[in-house]
Amino acid sequence: MYTDYYKAYEQMIPKKIHIQSKAETYTIEGYNSLFRHYLARMRRKSKCYSKCVKMLEYSIRLLIAKRNNYLSIIR
Repeated sequence: MYTDYYKAYEQMIPKKIHIQSKAETYTIEGYNSLFRHYLARMRRKSKCYSKCVKMLEYSIRLLIAKRNNYLSIIR
């Protein structure tokens, strides 16, 4: 498992599967940025938040489907 150098990860993730590296975390950070940009429920300091995990999952699935051009009905 790859993480950045945040100290809390060292305490929670076993050393044998934990690799700390900025080079391996840029992709996931890009996706996190994309989610925060397009989904209000993923933004920080927002009144919009998900009360239902299933709705959060649906929102992310819809965004990914749209970004991969699987949904032609949404502009």
